[in-house]
Amino acid sequence: MARVIGHRTKSREKGVMNNFAGKEAVRGRYYQAYRRGNTVKVYEEDGGVSVRHFTLEEGAVVLEPDVREYFPTSESVNQALRGLITLIPKTRRRGQSKARR
Repeated sequence: MARVIGHRTKSREKGVMNNFAGKEAVRGRYYQAYRRGNTVKVYEEDGGVSVRHFTLEEGAVVLEPDVREYFPTSESVNQALRGLITLIPKTRRRGQSKARR
């Protein structure tokens, strides 16, 4: 079984929630780091080490905390954006700029 440095696994802890006992949650604490991506070293049982970099998936959007208060789910974001799309004149919907009008 691979061991990930910096994270506790369920096999070593009685439960995931034990990692958070007594700690105060801070909204947005890791926001900037998440946007940049994360590099994780994985130590394999055979002694090998692999380095993996994780970034946002293509098309993923990270909402600022103040926006997320109003749009807590992807469904609510999509509904609001679809409402705004109907307000955009059809001549500008396909990526046309004002200069090309």
